[in-house]
Amino acid sequence: MSGTVDAFIPLKGHSERVPGKNLRDFGGRPLFHTIVATLQQARKVGTIYIDTDDPHIAADAGMLDDVVVMRRRPDLIGDDVSVNLLIKAFLETHDCTNVIQTHATNPLLAAGTVDAGIDRYFSNASISSLFAVTRHQARFYRGDMTAINHDPSELLPTQDLAPIYMENSNFYIFSREGFFEHDRRVTDDTAMFEMDPMEAIDIDEERDFEMADTLLRSRPVVAPATRRGI
Repeated sequence: MSGTVDAFIPLKGHSERVPGKNLRDFGGRPLFHTIVATLQQARKVGTIYIDTDDPHIAADAGMLDDVVVMRRRPDLIGDDVSVNLLIKAFLETHDCTNVIQTHATNPLLAAGTVDAGIDRYFSNASISSLFAVTRHQARFYRGDMTAINHDPSELLPTQDLAPIYMENSNFYIFSREGFFEHDRRVTDDTAMFEMDPMEAIDIDEERDFEMADTLLRSRPVVAPATRRGI
C-alpha cells in the first residue's frame, strides 16, 4: 500500500536558545525555507501547512508554492504549548487523512528520506503512526551512574551493545484517526524509522545551528523553495 500525506510545520517567532532561528539565514535563505523546499521535492507530500504566531514568517511563507499559512490561535501561543495541541487544532479545522509533521529545525532532512518514511508508514497496516529515530551504540548511564545498556564489568565492544534509539524530532507521520484515538502524534501502535545521523541534526542550541551550517557546505545544494508563479 502506498499513498501521500499532507505536511504540518509549526513555526514560532520566538526562540529562547537560538533567537529568531526560523527566519535566520541558513545557506542564503531563511532557515524555514529549507524544510519547505525538501517537502516540495518529496514525491509523497501534498499540501504544506505552516502554523505560525509570527507576522513576518506568515508573510514570507505566504509567497511560497504549495504552502497554506495558518495564524496560530491566541490561546495556543507560548513556549510551553505542546505540539500535540497545535496538531489537534489543525486537524479540527482541516480534513487531512494522513499527516507528516516536521520542523524548520531539521534542515538536513532529505526528500528521499521523507518519501522512504512515508512508504514505510503505508506499508504497515498495523500502525497508525511512525516517527524518526537515530540509533546509538555506546555505553549509557543514568544520573546515578547505573548502567543502562551494558554491564561495566564486561567490557564488550560498542558494536556488540544493544542499540538505543533516540527520537530525533525530524518527522512524525500519523493518521487523523490514530491521532484522535490516542490524542497524540506518537500513538500506541507506532513504529520507528531509523535515519542517517548526518541528516538528523535538530537545531535546539547555537552549536546545533553551527554544526548544521558546516554540514550544509559539504553536501549538494538543495534547490530553493519555489515561490508562487515561478
